[in-house]
This record gives sequence, structure tokens and C-alpha cells, in this order.
Amino acid sequence: MRNHTELTEFILLGIPETQGLEIVLFVIFLFIYLFTLLGNLLILTAIISSSALHTPMYFFLGLLSIFDMLFPSVTCPKMLFYLSGQSHAISYHGCAAQLFFYHFLGSTEGCLYSVMAYDRFVAICHPLRYNLIMRPGVCVGLVLGAWTVGCLNATTLTSFTFRLTYCGPNQVGYFFCDIPAVLPLACDDSSLAQKVCSTIVDIMVLMFWFTVCISYTRIGIAILKIRSAEGRKKAFSTCSAHLTAILCSLGPVVIIYLQSTPNPLLGFVVQILNNYVSPMLNSLIYSLRNKEVKRSLKKVFHRIVLISLE
Repeated sequence: MRNHTELTEFILLGIPETQGLEIVLFVIFLFIYLFTLLGNLLILTAIISSSALHTPMYFFLGLLSIFDMLFPSVTCPKMLFYLSGQSHAISYHGCAAQLFFYHFLGSTEGCLYSVMAYDRFVAICHPLRYNLIMRPGVCVGLVLGAWTVGCLNATTLTSFTFRLTYCGPNQVGYFFCDIPAVLPLACDDSSLAQKVCSTIVDIMVLMFWFTVCISYTRIGIAILKIRSAEGRKKAFSTCSAHLTAILCSLGPVVIIYLQSTPNPLLGFVVQILNNYVSPMLNSLIYSLRNKEVKRSLKKVFHRIVLISLE
């Protein structure tokens, strides 16, 4: 970042065409945010408290719950702050930090979905070798790899965005600092940065979908080869929750970043789904469609009741 930039802050204009609805939006987003935090915290507690869930699949699910709490926390608190009638301003470095962590957490979560798809592929296609292939060292290595990819991606995107000089207009026509909204405000020629950032994001999105599609194509073929209906149902049930979560999370990303002619209003709606609704839905998907998680949650609630009665 250049130290001689003349701008010290940006102004977030928020969601367009919502003047006069600030209180309503504040209540809605506050409810979604708190529900997301609570739901994912309960899943994380259920996984930690139950020894039966100390497996690679639930290790990745626990990490996903952490990311689903952190990801909306990058943008939601600031949005709630100005929806409550406070200042729309965000500092220059705060804007850079928001952009970095948005893409770091988003990229890492996308990699984590790919890792979880690979985990399900090994569980169904190589069940006898599952414990050998998905041993603890391999799981930790896969997670560290996901974090590394996310960090490199976010660092590159943030560097290309904020290496430019910002000395003119400072109104960000969005509800948070993202590349398409910030780059047009640069005083320098931003065409190279726009091409590089767009290419990097497109490659990341396509990479996520490619790895997930390959894994689930192999899984689908393996499930069709299972002779018993009960066996096919059991195999499908282990993947359905994860596949549903992938469609809810990565689907909006495809719409946002791979549009040939972006629609601003559609972009706002899809970003809200991606930032706030998908992390909330993940907690519902995994708690309602997973018997082991539901069983562990019941035990957690039972302990809470017993403690409160004592």
C-alpha cells in the first residue's frame, strides 16, 4: 500500500433503494447474524463434546462452522453499525482489512468444501482404506493447504487493489469494501488490476467447482454400483447435506463473479445471500440432516438443562 494516499476513509453507501428501511433491515440482519453465530456455535459444541464425532468428516465440519461464524463477521457488524444511524465511514486500512479477510475466508472456505468433497469420495469409494488415507496428519495438511491458498489469494487481490492511489471520490457504492466497488475509485489506471483480480477470482471459482464436480461424479458412479437400496440410501445420506451446503454457498459465488454482464441489483441480492444467508443455512442443513449431530445436540441441551436445574 502507498503511504502517500490522500484518502483516509471511504464512505459505504449501503444497499441501494432502501432509504427509510434502515430499522427494518437492522432487525432482519441482526437476527440472521445472531442466528448464524448461535447455530454454528451449537454445531461446534456438539462436535467437540461428542467423542463419536471426532472423525475427519466432523473435523472439517467443525472448521466450516468456525468459518461460517467469521465470514459474516467481516461485513455484518459494520453494516449493522450504519443501519442503526451511525456513520457510514470506514477507514482506509479498515477497508483494506475488510477486503482481505472477505477474500481470505471466502477462498479458504471454498478450499475446505473441496477438501470435504474429497473426504466423502474416499469414504465411499475407498472405505477400507479410509482411515489410512484420511489419517490425522493428512487432514491437518489439507487444512493448512486450504489456509495457504486462501491467504495467498487474498494477499494478491488486496495488493493489486490497494497498490493504486486513491485521492478522489471516496463513496463506495456497496455495503462493504469489495474489489469491483473499490477499484473504480482509484486515481491511477486500474485496468490491469481489474483484469488480474477478475482472472484470479474466476480461476479460484472454477477450481472449486471442478474439484467438487470430479469428486461427486466419482461418488455418484460408486453409489450406482451399490446393489442394495439400503446401502445406496446410506451412502447418499452421508453426502446430501454437504452437497446441499456447497450449492447454497458456491452457487451465489458463480452468479456474482462469472456474470458476462453484471446486474447491479441481482449482485446485491446474491451477495447478501452469500454473505449472510448461506452461513446461517449451513447450520440448519447440518443439524437437521445429520443424525449424529442431532443426537449430540440433544445431549448438549440435556446437560444444559441439568446444570440449570442444579
